Amino acid sequence: MLSNYIKIAWKVLLRHPFYTFITLFGISLTLTVLMVLTSFLDHLFGTHYPEVNRNRSLYIATVIQTDSARTSMSSGPATFAFLTKHAKSLKSADKVAIMSNFSFSNTYVNGKRIKLNTKYTDTEFWDVMGFQFLEGKPYNDNNIRNSDHVAVITDALRDQYFETGGKSVVGRNIEIENINYRVIGVVKGSPPTRVYSYSDVYFPYTAPKSNYENKGMRGRYIAIVTAKDASDMPAIQSEFDSNISRIPYAEIHTEQNLTVLEVKADEYFNHFVNTFARDSTQRFLFYTVVSFVILMFMGLPAINLVNVNVSRILERASEIGVRKAFGAPSAALLWQFIIENIFITFIGGAFALALSYLIIYLINSSGWIAYADLTINVPVFAISLGVCLVFGLLSGVLPAFRMSRLKIVDALKA
Repeated sequence: MLSNYIKIAWKVLLRHPFYTFITLFGISLTLTVLMVLTSFLDHLFGTHYPEVNRNRSLYIATVIQTDSARTSMSSGPATFAFLTKHAKSLKSADKVAIMSNFSFSNTYVNGKRIKLNTKYTDTEFWDVMGFQFLEGKPYNDNNIRNSDHVAVITDALRDQYFETGGKSVVGRNIEIENINYRVIGVVKGSPPTRVYSYSDVYFPYTAPKSNYENKGMRGRYIAIVTAKDASDMPAIQSEFDSNISRIPYAEIHTEQNLTVLEVKADEYFNHFVNTFARDSTQRFLFYTVVSFVILMFMGLPAINLVNVNVSRILERASEIGVRKAFGAPSAALLWQFIIENIFITFIGGAFALALSYLIIYLINSSGWIAYADLTINVPVFAISLGVCLVFGLLSGVLPAFRMSRLKIVDALKA
């Protein structure tokens, strides 16, 4: 029966090329945008190079200080000392890396300025991240203890700054802000959309201008805590919360009378949402708005396709009347039209998939996003397949239900 429905759907598509084009164009365009958007969201929040441990990582990035009435607030990254004391001491963690948010510096080649993003890190940073070293190696604890002027640079900066002639640049010097650093390694760079791994130059945290010796709670550093397994993350969060709860009142209290301290170890997506939706009400509003936008984005094209489908199915009213006259139940007709519509939607989905691959290839190769690695992987494809099914149902159920309920006399008159 299913194969018969599909054969009928194919015959209907060939019978009216114009309706077929309108239908497939609407489906393909909508699904292409959804697939590319899903791929971009996966690029932002998924586990990808070099943040290959993101699915088992917790982020400690914001120290919030408020007064007891929550009328005043101060927030920002932590100091290196604060994270060393309260994050590095976590017994349930696998690794704890501390790094600065990226800052800006300048270097010059033949009088031409190159703007740089720079980052200060500890040695565990290279264990938590999965950078591919094209040359050399990361700095080690000895480099940090000796406050060596060494740096790891990206392949893009290497090609900009040095005339390599195919030779390694490890051991050569690069001058940044009038300070000479010895290049100790070269890595394949990270996209700027991954802010905790992105930089042009990576320094040991004991290098000049790192401010790692600053005291207090607020500074320029964040920590990434990895678990041996994702199931261990709740225990790590509980231990970290316990560490924060034991901080003495005298350390929390400020001149602005901020006496309440909030510091969380969050998974990446929750950390992202919490940066602009810190309480449950704001998060509810955020998810409501996002859900509404997605619903409208899928709903409006579906409504247009409902109208097209109604017009397309109305032309088959006489066929419906004849089949009902010979005893075809309404449920069988309903399922026939739904399956036909889902079949047509999947054809549009195939066109959308091919078009999405093309658009993603153009984005990755265009240089709009440095080191962009958008892809349609298994999760993206599975979501896209689900979207095709939902879209087919949304645009097919109403016309199918309406036509299956037609009376025999009315159908034969149409």
